[in-house]
Amino acid sequence: MKFSEKDILQIEDKGLTTKEVEEQIAIFKRGNLKVNITEAATIGKGISGIEDRHQRELIQYYDSEKANHSLLKFVPASGAATRMFKALHTLADEYDADNEDLRDYLDRAGDSSLQLFFSKIEELPFYEHALEKTKKNHSNYEELNSHQQHKLLVETILSSKGLYLGDLPKGLVPFHQYDSHTATAFEEHLVEAARYIAVDDKAKVHFTVAPEDKQKFQQEWKEIQPRVEKETGVTFEIEYSYQDPKTDTIAVDDHFEPFRTEKGDLFFRPGGHGALIENLNQLHEEIVFVKNIDNVVTEKSLQLVVDYKKMLGGKLFQVQKQIFQYLEELDAGNLSEEKLNEMKHFLSEELFVKNESGAPITESYIQEKLHRPLRVCGMVKNEGEPGGGPFLVKDKNGEISLQIIEGAQIDDSNPEQAKTAKEATHFNPVDIVCCLRDHQGKGFDLHEYVDEDMSFIADKTKDGKPLKALERPGLWNGGMAKWNTIFVEVPVETFNPVKTVSDLLKDSHQPERNG
Repeated sequence: MKFSEKDILQIEDKGLTTKEVEEQIAIFKRGNLKVNITEAATIGKGISGIEDRHQRELIQYYDSEKANHSLLKFVPASGAATRMFKALHTLADEYDADNEDLRDYLDRAGDSSLQLFFSKIEELPFYEHALEKTKKNHSNYEELNSHQQHKLLVETILSSKGLYLGDLPKGLVPFHQYDSHTATAFEEHLVEAARYIAVDDKAKVHFTVAPEDKQKFQQEWKEIQPRVEKETGVTFEIEYSYQDPKTDTIAVDDHFEPFRTEKGDLFFRPGGHGALIENLNQLHEEIVFVKNIDNVVTEKSLQLVVDYKKMLGGKLFQVQKQIFQYLEELDAGNLSEEKLNEMKHFLSEELFVKNESGAPITESYIQEKLHRPLRVCGMVKNEGEPGGGPFLVKDKNGEISLQIIEGAQIDDSNPEQAKTAKEATHFNPVDIVCCLRDHQGKGFDLHEYVDEDMSFIADKTKDGKPLKALERPGLWNGGMAKWNTIFVEVPVETFNPVKTVSDLLKDSHQPERNG
């Protein structure tokens, strides 16, 4: 591949080398690689269903242990709210309120979430603010019919002269209307963190944000800090990071040549959330809870979420303690056959790490498998929500391990693989607690535990022209493929994502109010 001097300067400006770009282009030519799922992880077979008594024990264990560890909550929050308001943008463009009933438009659009939106519009956390702005901008508002009023409200929610919510990062959209204040997802994550990662009334929370949004988050925090710290009794340390430009990936055309902009420049795209493994890698804390920005609950449901977070943390501490003990014994040497068999059993039955290659399971093999980052992942019963699923996966070396796999990674054309995929009972709500340090307190280089074969090629467009985009192995998919993994069932009530604006009208996002 020949690059011009201008290309090379652009590549180096990204923090990349021409060799790295050529390696990315080779992945395009190779195409997506499918994984080999051997079984769906189910209760008792890869997923632990923890009984109430044991849950309480794990919660107590977490509470007794957490002060001995450095803790942090990590929230990927760089997503814009654009998709959340997509249906409203379409309505604003297409609906003629002067000549058509809203009901007729909604029936024609066939969008049940829009129907919910208008049936409960007054329960939106920003309804009063939108109404006030609309009346201010349209003095004849009260004289209009309901169809025209609803259209103007939608335009106010979206427009730069109104609330301009679709232009905000999702974390700063008002999510919940309480009696005394309106809370964003950003605020709810802080309130939640105070309940399980605070030690000595201090909590550290890390948000990954788009560079242009950092100031908006800082301004929001400045406004809410006195109230949030007073209500929680916790002092917060808030960190922000960006997706590193060197994690951007080259785009190519249909002939696998680098895609160029109208100015003739190479075109790079963000490498997907898998690029955030670099952000995780920069953290100094030992224990990190990971949760998506749009998955929050109101105060009435918070205790349930907190209990299950502590349960996952307690499980991690329990497994971590055993792994560290084994690693210290392996470092000391002179292990009995009985002790080695105990470790082999732990690998196979607790961590579901199995070797079908026929190679002998030696001390060095056991040590290498145990000396890895550890994650405990909550898994929710699948009720039709999208999300990666838990599977036992066999790699090219004949080793089987627990993995979170997206549908696009499964070979649907293979009847056996398609059948196994349908046997999945749970999905991943991104409810993860991680241990990023080893038994000697040293941080892992997380890049060493990524399966680069799990990168994903997607078809996109730029300037109206088709291109192929490369997404790095997903943060909790290929990005953590070589971690030790525990799956634990958690109730669906702990998973309350906001994918569309109408999700804010679900009961889980409606706070209890007085009067």
